[in-house]
Amino acid sequence: MGDTPAANSAKLPIPGLRNILITSALPYVNNVPHLGNIIGCVLSADVFARYCRLRGYNTIYICGTDEYGTATETKAMEENCSPKEICDKYHSIHKEVYEWFDISFDEFGRTSSPQQTEVCQSIFHKLMENNWLSENTMQQLYCDTCQRFLADRLVEGTCPTVNCNYESARGDQCENCGKLLNPAELIDPKCKACRTTPHIRDTDHLFLELPLLREKLEEYINSMSVAGSWSQNAVQATQAWLKEGLKSRCITRDLKWGVPVPHEKYKDKVFYVWFDAPIGYISITACYTPEWEKWWKNPENVELYQFMGKDNVPFHTVMFPSTLLGTGEKWTMMKSISVTEYLNYETGKFSKSKGVGVFGNDAKETKIPAEVWRYYLLTNRPEVSDTLFTWADLQAKLNSELLNNLGNFVNRVLSFIAKPEGAGYNSIIPDAPDAESHKLTRDLGEKVGNLVDQYLDAMGKVKLKHGLKTAMSISSEGNAYLQESQFWKLYKEDPPSCSIVMKASAGLVYLLATLLEPFMPSFSKEVLRQLNLPLGTLISFSDKSGELDRGTKPWNFLPSGHCIEKPEPLFKELKDEDVEYFRVRFAGSQAERILKAEDDAKKITDKLQSTKLSESNAKKQQKTPAHSSKAKSVETDISISQLDIRVGLITKVQKHPDADSLYVEEINVGEESARTVVSGLVKYIPLQEMENRKVCVICNLKPATMRGIKSHAMVLAASTGDHSRVELVDPPDLAKVGERVTFPGYSGDPESTLSAKSKVWEKVQVDLHTDSELVACYKDVPFTTSAGVCKVSSISNGLIR
Repeated sequence: MGDTPAANSAKLPIPGLRNILITSALPYVNNVPHLGNIIGCVLSADVFARYCRLRGYNTIYICGTDEYGTATETKAMEENCSPKEICDKYHSIHKEVYEWFDISFDEFGRTSSPQQTEVCQSIFHKLMENNWLSENTMQQLYCDTCQRFLADRLVEGTCPTVNCNYESARGDQCENCGKLLNPAELIDPKCKACRTTPHIRDTDHLFLELPLLREKLEEYINSMSVAGSWSQNAVQATQAWLKEGLKSRCITRDLKWGVPVPHEKYKDKVFYVWFDAPIGYISITACYTPEWEKWWKNPENVELYQFMGKDNVPFHTVMFPSTLLGTGEKWTMMKSISVTEYLNYETGKFSKSKGVGVFGNDAKETKIPAEVWRYYLLTNRPEVSDTLFTWADLQAKLNSELLNNLGNFVNRVLSFIAKPEGAGYNSIIPDAPDAESHKLTRDLGEKVGNLVDQYLDAMGKVKLKHGLKTAMSISSEGNAYLQESQFWKLYKEDPPSCSIVMKASAGLVYLLATLLEPFMPSFSKEVLRQLNLPLGTLISFSDKSGELDRGTKPWNFLPSGHCIEKPEPLFKELKDEDVEYFRVRFAGSQAERILKAEDDAKKITDKLQSTKLSESNAKKQQKTPAHSSKAKSVETDISISQLDIRVGLITKVQKHPDADSLYVEEINVGEESARTVVSGLVKYIPLQEMENRKVCVICNLKPATMRGIKSHAMVLAASTGDHSRVELVDPPDLAKVGERVTFPGYSGDPESTLSAKSKVWEKVQVDLHTDSELVACYKDVPFTTSAGVCKVSSISNGLIR
């Protein structure tokens, strides 16, 4: 893997040094990881691991595929092969994806190893000896058709949670609302394998007595969450579990594929995947070195940092610590946990099970370089709230930040130095003996020194997005410095000053290659190559080097007389037609893409085979009949009865990444998932007034793409006749989300997809009513809900649009 140490050079903790043990949530082996998985665990952990190495800390980064459990058995059934064959196949795919993304694991292992069985069973025996386990009879769903007990993930049904009612909830967790479930709680449960209705039978299982371990656990959480500066979302998720009350957790399952339970009564069962999966961190370290206990049973000398998505938190802050505490042994417990929210895709959620979004192998096939993907995912890292992946935003970040800011600065500096004598420095770093006396350069050093301090502080606190933003600010300072210095004039008019500017700028290039290495290692390698420096030769920011203040003197980073290589552009522009191609290509689910590809192939085959179809007939087939109902609804005026207006709640809003005047909103209109809506309201309504606000939404408009993002509805607003003021049409406070906004003549079930270009928008009038309030009307007809009339607050006359 990228920069992975040699297998025979296993590192062990060194007394007197900071010894950092890093893990990221073990990706489940039954599918290809998508971008949300990658930023949520392995990429974030990789950035921190690279940063720790940059600081001179003795660091190892451990990860691997989580291979046991129901999901693997289910996938094996789907692909008609054995669980081991599934694991072998997808472990290889995961490894290839992470290699392409430049992830620098010290060990990328598997939980199906002999070491996993050994460590897992050893921990189990300790828990038994210490009386932290109990036996109990469970009522579990049994499928007569398949003749077996159904594990959690082998059952699907409707989520019982109030206001959720998701019809494809799994027996262990609802993917829609995130609630942890028991299979017996599901409404109308079905066996995932045969779709028949299972029935309840008794089965004996072993339980970890979390309530008895609560005192030890809370002592650990209260201490370490402060000492390790746990992220706020990790603290909230943990406290929610504690507040709900700890319950005994079943740690065994009626499966074949897993770590066998070493107990005569339970020899036909295996351990529950959430009991054994975190133990995988330990067993994979045991694969890395037989002296693994020096990392995992050495709490005085080792700091454990763990990275994961928010849905994994309780298993790492409650279950896993309780398991280790229950052994009575001296384990290295997690010091710091870094948790991400969800990265969403265009108009919905990434989903492995549904194949929605861009997956690791997809990213590779786009031919967009790995460092661009890494940069975009890290600038968009969902550290405190969900973030949104859009192709337009990727394009904007690449073209404006990487190409025009970072790439432009590096190329501008090195290209000028590389010019022949008389126009540049013939590829030689010039001498600059009086750099500190040059005010502009001295001021640059102070700014850069402060930014380096901010970078180190942010990265040390695992605020990776802020660290990246700070490093990129140095590039911006460099561009401003070049522009203000007017070096192209200095070369002729003041050669000594020009030498200072170019030597300091070349030093900034080297500094950027260093600070950005954790984020974009291949970028750093290429910059080092162009600087003619050995790969891996980065500026030292070790605590012991005494060089932490070197950012204030960038002119000292490279020696005078050093010869650079030929500069080359570092980034390539992503064009509009490329963005549109990718958006279409990766629309829908993977299954839908496959069907579309097969359909396209069939059409081509049919076209080649068919030579009898006349051109006129072909045109006839492709043309939409002028008398069709859909064509009519678009081309004629729309009656009020065709408008599907509902009460919506704006659950999320942000500025459009590629348009200053547009908001991108996620609006709940009472459907299974929120709608993405683009509205031109930025200059009229502050963002904070848009958040968590009820609005009236026209839901049957034909989707329209606005600056690269598809809008699936329209927010109803009123404007003055000259459009100088715009206000949202407000439903009553008590109106229910998803409720239809009605009016006389309302049909109740709009059938047409309406065109936003129809003349109807010019005909919708607003009349003035008492108390300077406007009641939203269509030709003097009020828009109403069960809770009252929809209103506009202050515009005295205008249009609804």
